[in-house]
Amino acid sequence: MEGNKGRVCVTGGTGYIGSWTIKRLLENGYSVNTTIRSNSEHKKDLSFLTSLPGASQNLQIFNADLENPETFVAAIEGATAVVFNGKDIEVMDESFLSDVDYIRSLNSTGDSYFICKTLTEKSALEFAEQHGLDLVTVIPSYVLGPFICPKLPGSVHITLAMVFGDKDLYRYLINATVVHVDDFARAHIFLLEHSNPKGRYNCSSDVLTIEGMSEFLSSKYPNQFPVPTVECVKEIKGRKTPSLSSKKLLDAGFKFNNPSPPLSYDLPCFGYG
Repeated sequence: MEGNKGRVCVTGGTGYIGSWTIKRLLENGYSVNTTIRSNSEHKKDLSFLTSLPGASQNLQIFNADLENPETFVAAIEGATAVVFNGKDIEVMDESFLSDVDYIRSLNSTGDSYFICKTLTEKSALEFAEQHGLDLVTVIPSYVLGPFICPKLPGSVHITLAMVFGDKDLYRYLINATVVHVDDFARAHIFLLEHSNPKGRYNCSSDVLTIEGMSEFLSSKYPNQFPVPTVECVKEIKGRKTPSLSSKKLLDAGFKFNNPSPPLSYDLPCFGYG
């Protein structure tokens, strides 16, 4: 039975954000087409998607390859909207795009990912302008929260580096702009149902400092994880990342539902269940 709100195509359905967006769309009465890579390591076991409530009736999964755009046609056909899963000095609004040359010059972990996402969004914006399409993009900060995909998401790993004792990642936590995955998925649906969404929307609810994360995690899990003390983390050096302003999204009527900080889910019970 077709979802009563119509059909939405979500690319990258096996990922952290894509899978949670599918979950929320199904719960909100939509049918969903999603794409996975033809050579995806998840293709043999997609039960984390197919077992979602409503998936047996309202979820269809398609193989697609970014190097062959024609492979996306079947998934997009019949959809009323497409959600592409495609970050960016102090507080930035939607007029800012990541400087690809600057990111390359940093030569640090994850840079290729950020560059790929930036170039993808730029290309999509240019294509939409050339062809008269109304393109709406939602730009997150670090996305945190429970997950239904099989692997630990990279953004969750980085922001919980102190829990895992991964000292090489501490330098990325000097300050971190974050948003709960459920709020990010809800923002997509909010704009999908909005009467007149326009352009780019930042989606970020909090700024967490490394001292604040140390204090929070130490108090919540005093004997479970080797969280460094506030005194220790004060000595850590790293680059300070800019904050994202979500004023445009909030002015449109969106409200963040999840508690601050978004780290406050049960760490020993990763995943959705």
